[in-house]
Amino acid sequence: MSQAATVDDVFYALSNATRRKVLEQLSSGPATVSELAAPFDMKLPSFVQHLSVLERSRLVKSSKQGRVRTYEIAPEKFKAAEDWFAERRKLWESRLDRFDEYVRQLKEKESQA
Repeated sequence: MSQAATVDDVFYALSNATRRKVLEQLSSGPATVSELAAPFDMKLPSFVQHLSVLERSRLVKSSKQGRVRTYEIAPEKFKAAEDWFAERRKLWESRLDRFDEYVRQLKEKESQA
């Protein structure tokens, strides 16, 4: 899977408030589908679709023991989003530094005139 596809999958998964709340729940530790679904006012099949999106994006992983499926955070894929933000930050910091230098030069010219 390409880096761009990975980032797209991660941001798609994070674009939904329900999925973000599930990730917040999982940041405390693994949880079963029932535990994750409890705070949400939706039918279980709809909720499981959210879990499927998170699993396809590889932000979570699941395991099944008997009839109980448990989910946990898979932190590796969050790095793709972090790297994307870091690249954007670097670009904008560079642009702002150049703009700051330009303004400084204008002020120097103005004070010399």
